[in-house]
Amino acid sequence: MDENGQGNLRDLLTQRGISRRDFMRFCALMAGTLALPASAIPKISYALETVKRPPLIWLEFQDCAGCTESLLRANRPTVAELVLDILSLNYHETIMTPSGKRAEQSLKETMEAGGYLTVVEGSIPTGENSFYCCIAGRSAEEILKEAAAHTAAIIAVGACAFYGGWPATSPNPTGAKGVKDVVSGVPIINLSGCPYNVDNLTATVVHYLTFGSLPAVDDLGRPLFAYGRRIHDNCERRGHFDANEFVREWGDEGHRKGWCLYQMGCKGPVAFQNCPTLRWNGGLSWPVGAGHGCIACAAPDFWEREPYETVPIVGPTPPTTYPPVEEETKGLSPAAAGVIGGLAGLAVGVAGAVAARELGKERS
Repeated sequence: MDENGQGNLRDLLTQRGISRRDFMRFCALMAGTLALPASAIPKISYALETVKRPPLIWLEFQDCAGCTESLLRANRPTVAELVLDILSLNYHETIMTPSGKRAEQSLKETMEAGGYLTVVEGSIPTGENSFYCCIAGRSAEEILKEAAAHTAAIIAVGACAFYGGWPATSPNPTGAKGVKDVVSGVPIINLSGCPYNVDNLTATVVHYLTFGSLPAVDDLGRPLFAYGRRIHDNCERRGHFDANEFVREWGDEGHRKGWCLYQMGCKGPVAFQNCPTLRWNGGLSWPVGAGHGCIACAAPDFWEREPYETVPIVGPTPPTTYPPVEEETKGLSPAAAGVIGGLAGLAVGVAGAVAARELGKERS
């Protein structure tokens, strides 16, 4: 125990019945998710056991609470919940115990102390003097700017905090904007998606605790480990695309057999995210695996896209190669693409993460 009577991570692991082997498996999973080599596992382990955890405040603005729901479903493995718990979640109006003035006092005290991480969920209304979203008599824009003045970094989770999301769709009556359009001068990382995947938040936090910085990002501010690969390239239905086997109508023979959903409007060829490898609900499934095409929810302005129109593929190529496609709006810059190319261990790392997950299932 420390001087405040708080146990370290090792004590908490023991109290919760988490073995050293399970903990190291989690570290291996994080290394794989972050596209790091196996040599990073001991460093991750050491950091999680020794580095002082920063406090975290979670701000909810114009949202549906879908990203909070994703947070509450962090379950792979149990240590993921533990890492988020240890961060000292000082303020989250939806799930915190205090309410009213006591809740706001927690926020005020954390801001005054500084050095915290800020997670933002939901868009920020800027129209009509920002009165569309007020908490404790203050606008969302005012609260965000105050938090940004003393935070170590901001993690924008979900499509709404990324660019404005569905509140920002035309005609955007509230003047909804994403975090990056409201504040500047502070590190901001975007975990886009509708909702985002909580495992990517865990990995981002682990990277911050291990290396003292946020992960490398693309030109949209999204971490490369999560958004550096095209969904189409890792999709389990990719073989059917190459074989010209497409679902052409919901419920047809191809749909029942799990064929490619491209002709049903799947946006996988222009979407960048790690859904095929990370998946959802503890790695159980993901939209394409469940029979619906990707809607590119991690891309800017995805709400404005027609859901069942196919994205253009530039030209035919032999089935043994990936087809050239048009990148999503404001896609990866040449510099970001170069960084991705330099991540030689990415495929191996992801494969290791999947293997670790399957190994865990076998032993459970």
